[in-house]
Amino acid sequence: MVSHELYPFEGQYKDIGGHRLHYLDEGSGEPVVMVHGNPTWSFYYRNLVLALRDRYRCIAPDHIGCGYSDKPGDESYSYTLEQRVADLEALLDGLEITENINLVVHDWGGMIGMAYATKYPERIKSLTVLNTSAFQLPESKSFPWPLWLCRTPLGAFLVRGFNGFSAVASHECCKRNPMSKELRMAYRAPYNSWKNRIATLRFVQDIPLRKGDPSYPEVHRVETSVGVLTDKPMLICWGLKDFVFDKHFLARWEKEFPKAEVHRYDDCGHYILEDASDEVIPLIQTFLDGRRISHG
Repeated sequence: MVSHELYPFEGQYKDIGGHRLHYLDEGSGEPVVMVHGNPTWSFYYRNLVLALRDRYRCIAPDHIGCGYSDKPGDESYSYTLEQRVADLEALLDGLEITENINLVVHDWGGMIGMAYATKYPERIKSLTVLNTSAFQLPESKSFPWPLWLCRTPLGAFLVRGFNGFSAVASHECCKRNPMSKELRMAYRAPYNSWKNRIATLRFVQDIPLRKGDPSYPEVHRVETSVGVLTDKPMLICWGLKDFVFDKHFLARWEKEFPKAEVHRYDDCGHYILEDASDEVIPLIQTFLDGRRISHG
């Protein structure tokens, strides 16, 4: 467990398909739904929740297999994109959150969140995008070798046996402000055994690279459907020292959403909410408050 000083919340649980999904539900007002990726969990959004909960209802789930949610084996849970989207939909429907949703997405949470948003564009009020994707791997970019390694037997052993994915990410994903040991340990805390590291591996294995891969059809659907969201206000905050979600992915977002407000950080990495929290969180606050004032 992470200390209450670092993670000062009383989490909630909801049964999703027979598994306990942990989520934060803080504050009241318009919903801000924060969708994390791999290998993070709702801890990634802790400071944003604290900054917003005085005037928004902040919902930050831990995907099944992540954070404080259950970590079932393959025999009882399908670690696929479609299942992740279904889980998010079940959570929000169960909480009766179906309108004026301000979506915040990071890493593979972008694909999950945008899959939901393209299914229900009428429910979405705004989009905040943080080093993520809603597209196939750009043709201008090769598949990063660390991710390729994780898809090999050796990589799988390193991820599940030694928490390799989360450990490396906690060291490498902040460039301007390297994380303290206490923060690194907090990010890695839920992934403390072979059994509990299943999701950090399955997320990487589920990235579709060719048409035969299980999640390829859903990624293709999202990629070809993002046009239904081009009228939504969008804020993009991007760390340019991200070796996965780099300038090639950012260029695709800018192409698809030319009206987006974009902020680039040349000296920051993948965990932009850690690396530049003092700049990015106020930007998100201003962006959301502007939507609330002008459209609320």
